[in-house]
Amino acid sequence: MTQKVAVLGTGKIGEALLSGMIRAGWAPQDLLVTARRPERAEELRTRYGVTPVTNPEAAKTAETLILTVKPQDMTTLLEELAPHIPTDRLVISGAAGITTSLIEEHLAQGTPVVRVMTNTPALVDEAMSVISAGSHASQADLAHAEEIFGAVGKTLRVPETQQDACTALSGSGPAYFFYLVEAMTDAGILLGLPRDKAHDLIVQSAIGAATMLRDSGEHPVKLRENVTSPAGTTINAIRELENHGVRAALIAALEAARDRSRELASGSNS
Repeated sequence: MTQKVAVLGTGKIGEALLSGMIRAGWAPQDLLVTARRPERAEELRTRYGVTPVTNPEAAKTAETLILTVKPQDMTTLLEELAPHIPTDRLVISGAAGITTSLIEEHLAQGTPVVRVMTNTPALVDEAMSVISAGSHASQADLAHAEEIFGAVGKTLRVPETQQDACTALSGSGPAYFFYLVEAMTDAGILLGLPRDKAHDLIVQSAIGAATMLRDSGEHPVKLRENVTSPAGTTINAIRELENHGVRAALIAALEAARDRSRELASGSNS
C-alpha cells in the first residue's frame, strides 16, 4: 500500500472509495484526488488528509489512476491525460459502458487498463464491484484493483463481454430495490400504515431476506416456497405479481439497462 493512487473526478463513489481505502490501511499522503471544482478538492483534503492535484499531475505522480468521471466525460479526460501517462501506470476505469479498448486507443501502446463496475452501496462498504482486464492488464493488475475495491465491498472478475450485463444487474441494481421499496411503502400506506412504520417493516424485511439469500445457500425459489403456504396470503400476492407481468417487466428493464450500457460504449449520449 505504499504506491500512490489517484482518484480522478472524485464524486460520491470516488469519495466512498477514498474513505474505504483509508480504513483499509492506505495512508492519506499516498492518495491523490482531482475534482472539477477547487472547493470540492479542498473539502476532500480537509476531510481525509488527501492531496488535491490536477489531472496531469495525477498522471505523472500516481502509479494507479482510477477514473471515476461520467461516461460522457471520459474522452475529454483521456485526451487531457494521454500526454502524461507512462506505460507503467495502471489505469482503472469506473465509467459505465466505457470499454478498455476505447481507453487503450487514447493511451500509449501497452498501458494496462482494468475496467470496474461498482455500485452505490460502496458508500456503506457493501458494494459489488465487477472487474475485467484490458489487453495489457496482468494478474497483478487485477489483484491490485481487487485490493482497492475490496475496501468497499465484494469483488468479482468477469470477462469484459459480460460487463454490460453486470452493469444492468448490479451497477444499476440498487435503484431497482429502492424503486421496489418505494412502491411497497406506498402500498403499506394504502393498507393503513403510517409511512415511517411501513418503511421500517420493509427495510428490515429486505435486510433479512438478503442475509438469508447470502448465508443459507438456498435457491431463491426454495426460500420463497418456505413463505408460501397453500391458499395463504403470500401465494395470493404472488399471483397478482404474475398477473401484472412483474417478472417479465424486470427482465425487460434489465435488457434496457444493458442496451443503454452498450450505447454509452458506442458514444451515444441521447
